[in-house]
Amino acid sequence: MLIGAVEAGGTKFVCGVGNENGEILDRVSFPTEQPEKTLAQVVAYFKDKQIEALGIGSFGPINIDRESSEYGYVTTTPKPGWTNYPVLPELKKIFNIPLGWDTDVNAAALGEATWGAAKGSDSCLYYTIGTGVGVGVFAEGKLLHGLVHPEGGHVLTRRHPNDTYAGKCPYHGDCLEGMAAGPGIEERWGVKASELPQDHPAWEMEAFYIGQALASAILLLSPKKIILGGGVMHQLHLFPLIREQVRKNLNGYVASAAVEAGIDDYIVPPGLGDNAGLSGSIALGLKAYQEAQ
Repeated sequence: MLIGAVEAGGTKFVCGVGNENGEILDRVSFPTEQPEKTLAQVVAYFKDKQIEALGIGSFGPINIDRESSEYGYVTTTPKPGWTNYPVLPELKKIFNIPLGWDTDVNAAALGEATWGAAKGSDSCLYYTIGTGVGVGVFAEGKLLHGLVHPEGGHVLTRRHPNDTYAGKCPYHGDCLEGMAAGPGIEERWGVKASELPQDHPAWEMEAFYIGQALASAILLLSPKKIILGGGVMHQLHLFPLIREQVRKNLNGYVASAAVEAGIDDYIVPPGLGDNAGLSGSIALGLKAYQEAQ
């Protein structure tokens, strides 16, 4: 079967077609502009693809409460034009097929649990650290929803003793996203993360903040795998620094070999690489199709 997938990011939309095995057969991407123009491009891409279901993993915050009259809306995003925009209802007007809807990071977590680094496990966390910081939670075999959805990018952090940067988040200043996302790195150091040498003090500081967040998540959610994706994490030399910070923060308290001798296999890059979000949206579409049967 053919399943459509939309990875709806704040910077760009990626649309693709895949199958029930998670294989991506075709894709296209375009910049995220005003919602009407952007969704028109989504519709144009899928109109002749003969898909049987469609999964949408969206930047947020979004409304994921199926009982709400605003289910399927983007809510309090700072992205101009998208606040309270009814993404899913607009797509339902066009596509008379099962539609899956969740955050982009929850989608990526589902993709990694289905076909990627956490395949075969009933729990994992997926962090994307790039333009922003988002966290998807797959727990006890399903995506975590509650009052809203996980917003782990905005947890508060202790400040690094050598860091005088105020933080970039428009809501919280020096939360995890404000201190560790790409825009904060660039504003703090004057160049993009990819241009900083491996021995730059930025990376020890970056690991300090991410390691704090991961240790807290391990204590709270006890995931069986933690996956770190996004543009900042393309700097693979960050992984050992983060793992060491996690061990330091836990200080032997969590009695598991996974966070001691096995930590290299516990905190890992995405098994699906940069396809985690799009593959995860295929998984959302497949899940919606199965629920509709």
